[in-house]
Order: sequence, then C-alpha cells, then structure tokens
Amino acid sequence: MKLINLFDEFLKETVNLNKTRIDLLESSIPALKTFVRESNWKSKVRTFEEQGSWAHETIIRPVDNGEFDADLLVMVDPVEGWTAAEYVESLGSIFSESKTYGDKTKTWDYCVTITYAGDRKIDLAPCVVGRRWGGSLEVCNRKGGFELTAPVEYTEWMKERNAYSGSNSFRKVTRLVKYLRDIKETFTCPSVLLTTLLGNHIQWFEKGTEEFADVPTTLKTLMGRLDDWLRLHPTKPQVTNPKLPSEDFSSLFGTEEQYANFRNVIARYRKWIDDAHATEGRQESIKAWQKVFGLEFAKGDVVKAAADGLTEGTSLIGRFLDSTAAHLNGIVDLVKDYGISILPTSFARPAHMQHPRWRSISLLANIAVAAEWRSGSHATMGTPVAPGQVLKPDGGLYFRASLNDGKPIPPEYYLEWRITNTGAVAMSLRKGRGGFEIPNKSGGRWEELEYRGIHMAEAFVVRRSDDLLVGVSKPFYVVIE
Repeated sequence: MKLINLFDEFLKETVNLNKTRIDLLESSIPALKTFVRESNWKSKVRTFEEQGSWAHETIIRPVDNGEFDADLLVMVDPVEGWTAAEYVESLGSIFSESKTYGDKTKTWDYCVTITYAGDRKIDLAPCVVGRRWGGSLEVCNRKGGFELTAPVEYTEWMKERNAYSGSNSFRKVTRLVKYLRDIKETFTCPSVLLTTLLGNHIQWFEKGTEEFADVPTTLKTLMGRLDDWLRLHPTKPQVTNPKLPSEDFSSLFGTEEQYANFRNVIARYRKWIDDAHATEGRQESIKAWQKVFGLEFAKGDVVKAAADGLTEGTSLIGRFLDSTAAHLNGIVDLVKDYGISILPTSFARPAHMQHPRWRSISLLANIAVAAEWRSGSHATMGTPVAPGQVLKPDGGLYFRASLNDGKPIPPEYYLEWRITNTGAVAMSLRKGRGGFEIPNKSGGRWEELEYRGIHMAEAFVVRRSDDLLVGVSKPFYVVIE
C-alpha cells in the first residue's frame, strides 16, 4: 500500500529538519555575511549563494540528533597572484582572529567551518568569479588548486527535476533515500552524487504521469530505475554534473568494492520497496515499510494498533531486544533486515562487558574509529567497512582510531581497545569476551572474523602523565552472519 498520509507524517516528524533548527540556521547567516563584508579581507565580496542540501531543500535531521550543516558560497573577485590556498587560508584567518568566531572556527581544504555548540555548522567556501574567463566560477582547494563549479545552475537543475514530479515528491524522495543511507549505514554515497543519480531518472515529458504521482510511488519508480541502471554498470560508471560536463562525480563512489556494495544494497532496498508498495492490508504494509525505514515509520499508527490488539511484529521485536536473548544469534537476522538502528542503547552494555579502570576527564573530542577488511593479519591493504555492514566469517578487520577531524592521536596519550563479543558461539567459547586489549598491529587493532553475532570495538584514549581517560569512541558494530 502507498500509505501516503503516513509518509507525510514520517517526513514531518522524523526525516525533515524541523523548522526551529532551520530558523536557527538562517538567523546565523546575516551576521556571518556582515562580518565577512566588513572585515579587512583582501578579496572583494560580490554576493553569497546557498549550496548543497540547504539550497536544494533536501537537508534532513541528523539521525543521531547531532549537528547539521549548511554550505554558503562566498562569491569573490579574483586577487592578482593569489593561489587557491590563499583564498581559503585568509578567510580562515579573518574568522579565527575574531573574538566572536575565533573559538568556533576550523579551516579545511575547501572551506571555513563555523560550529555553533552542539547544534549546527556553517561552511563558508570562497568561490572566485571570472578568474579564467568572464563569468567562470571556481571553488578553491588548498591542495588541488582552482576547480570549476556551477552551483547555481545545479540547484536550478534539481528544482527543475522536482517540478516534474507531483506533490514535491522528488525532493521528498531524495530526503528519504538520504535518511535510509544514514539510518541503515549499509552504504556510503555523498549527497550530491545521490541527488544526481536519482535526478537523472526523471525527465520533463514525465510530468503529471502516474510514476511520479505521490511520494511512495516516486520512491518506487526512482529506486527501480536506479537499480536497473546500476545493473548495466558492473564497474564504476561516469556520472557527470548535469550542468558542468567536465566534472565527473564517479570518484565519490569510493573504491570499486564500495561501488559494488552500493549496487548490491540498492538492489536489496529496491526489492523491499517494491514489496511494501504491493503489500495489501494496512498493518502488513506498515511492517513492510518498517523493514525499509525502521520502526520510526508509522510508529504512532503501530502504537494505536497495538492498543487495539492488531499488531504483533513490532512488539515481538521489542520484547526480543529487551531480553537477554538479544545478544544471541537471532539478532543478526533482525539487523540484516532493519539495520543497526534497531539496536537499543542497552545492547551496547551487556553484563559481561568490563568497565573502564581509569578516572575520566573531558579533554579531547570524541574519538573516531574506522575499519577495513583484510584477508589476513599479514595483509597491508584492505577494503573500508562501515559500522553494521554484514560480513562473512572470513579474514578480519583492522581497526584504526583518530580524532574526529582525522588527525592522529597525539603521542602524549595511549590507546586501548574494548572488544566485546556476542552470539552463542562466541559467548560459549570465550565466556563473554568484553575486556580491554592493547593495539596489536601498527598502532591499531586486528581482529579475526570468526563467530556469528554482533560484536563491538571501542577505542579509549588515556593521558600518559596521569592515567586520565580523555576520549572514548562510539561502539563500532561488527555484524557477522
């Protein structure tokens, strides 16, 4: 069933960035513009242009209630003799030397980020007008030089695609697929690439047709067409910017392995969406759509149905997750269907997990953990793995910890890992492994993929001088089928 009203509610209550946060974002922009215009920045400002999800109106609520960001281009005249790096670095200096923005400023390769505590980030990126020829636009890469861009034209292209669909459905579907990406964590695909891939599959002559009549039908149509297109391309295809043919987005797929994973995941979700769209019966259809989007979809309707004694699937899942059996083998099948977002907070704290032995202090930012699959401990190259990605019991994972901005852990700190096993076999053989381990390979941690279950790796950073715990990562979930 389409369940159009439930999709509208899901978008409003769960997916869309709420109006209060949008208002906060937009209230910050005038002050930033005024600050740049009135500064002593050598580059003359022409105007400012919104860019990315904010400009496209496809910005979504962070699934972890964390910070959201928006992109603002600073359109400037060229400065004779300046390199691309000088535009970015000089703009960063203007902000970092300010009493108002100094402690909020971070300079990256393309932009300067202003972070408002625990809520929102705004990226300001210099864009040079007319340096190559009259009207040319170039963003500045500190490492790679000037790069041609067409942000305004791309935004118009996106709005044009949306106008071909009924009920603003293309824009809404883009938000839904971005939410699916973020909540499932089974694939990676930057928003500009995802928007382009979806937008390429709706044309002007389809305006008013049944394929784009409403949100669930547009979702079915576009995911089906995207899957068909991906099947025709077994290796990474070219994906050009529709308004700048010289720009190829294909590098954003990542490695060939990441692209292959993307193809497989889209095929899986296409089938689930087709099944949900075709399922008859309101409660049966809700369950099918929840397989796609998780239990937040139609949660109000499910609660009402439960009160009337009409549903059992969701309550069964809830009872299973609340029980000690949640750490045994059956949870793997649920996570394969619903993603790791189904796991309650309590799952990450089983009874057999050891507590940290250090005193804590808030000093470093949270720690980021990345993992890659390798064929064996001797291998030096591997394939990136996302948290919650379903893996075979073959080879192993090499975990690496860093600061959230990608910088290495400073030498005045040391690292330990808490490795926690779940699942029937691991629990019986290792008696509930959940203790602390030192790095065992090149400063990281190597772990073999052996036992079915959902396992966790966490990085703990400790200051050498006084043994104070200063940073802890989120659990990195490893799902072995």
